[in-house]
Amino acid sequence: MELIERYIYAVIQKLPQSQREEISIELRGLIQDMLEERVEGRKPTDRDVEEVLQELGNPKNLAGQYRESKNYLIGPELYDSFILVLKVVMITLSIVLAIEFVVQIIIEPMSILEHFIDLIVTVVTVIPTAFGWTAIWFALAEHFSEINPKDLKMEKEWKPSDLPPIPDTKGQIKRTDPIAGIIFYVFLIALFSFSTNYFGVWIFRDGYRGAIPFLNPEANNIFLLFIILILGFGIIKESLKLVYRKWNVQLVVFTAILNVVSFLVVMLMISEPEFWNPTFMNELVQYGVLSEGTEAYQTVHTIWNQSTRWILVFMAIGLIWEIVDGLVKVFRQKK
Repeated sequence: MELIERYIYAVIQKLPQSQREEISIELRGLIQDMLEERVEGRKPTDRDVEEVLQELGNPKNLAGQYRESKNYLIGPELYDSFILVLKVVMITLSIVLAIEFVVQIIIEPMSILEHFIDLIVTVVTVIPTAFGWTAIWFALAEHFSEINPKDLKMEKEWKPSDLPPIPDTKGQIKRTDPIAGIIFYVFLIALFSFSTNYFGVWIFRDGYRGAIPFLNPEANNIFLLFIILILGFGIIKESLKLVYRKWNVQLVVFTAILNVVSFLVVMLMISEPEFWNPTFMNELVQYGVLSEGTEAYQTVHTIWNQSTRWILVFMAIGLIWEIVDGLVKVFRQKK
């Protein structure tokens, strides 16, 4: 019966992945035995099923009896997602650090020992920091899920009709999508944290190896905190998708709030003249990338002057599309 499957699903979702299949079989057998004992040969009714489930009690409490360890910072519902996000963050950081090390050697091959020492120092400081922040995000998610008013009410006055339905496949979020998003945001955080000078037009000519930065080198420290904050919002958003695994109203609301805040901060930040490199066009001419007065120069100059507007337009379209797509999938599930 559907109610039995909903009850079993509610129990095993609060258990570690390694225990779910075994306990699902055991619990299904237990319910079947209790039903047979109750009905004494007649066909069980919905009322019989409800009484048996009522006797077993709140699925949250039953799951607690099955768990081998009941004390945890991050519970079994979020633990698998936590480990997955942690692996993605660590692998991405490792790749970014390796790329940065190679780039530094290419630019300054005579300072390889100094770059290697910097790499060791960065690994010792950045890796534990990334682990700590990832654990904090999931610990907060665990904490707030524990004090959900609906869960507290359900714990005091639980009845089988309170069981949520088993999630439909419609609106499910593919695991690869938020993972790709987390990789993208971690890469950008690493790029901006280590050096914004790498974010620009790269030049390898006439003995010069380096980049003409898009951002103002003198104002980087002012805006760096806001950049990392926005990218951190992106990681939180993708982590929520990984935790929920399907679009629902709560996820759409969280996404909408984070998107609006992110857009406003980005708009205020990049609209400041100090944000962009004021000598960008002059440096392109200085290093021979462009010649002043040519058609190519005018084209690049126009694009450079309008870049702020187009960044905001494309960002707004992307953020709005994400919210609309989530709402559409929520409505499809309800139908």
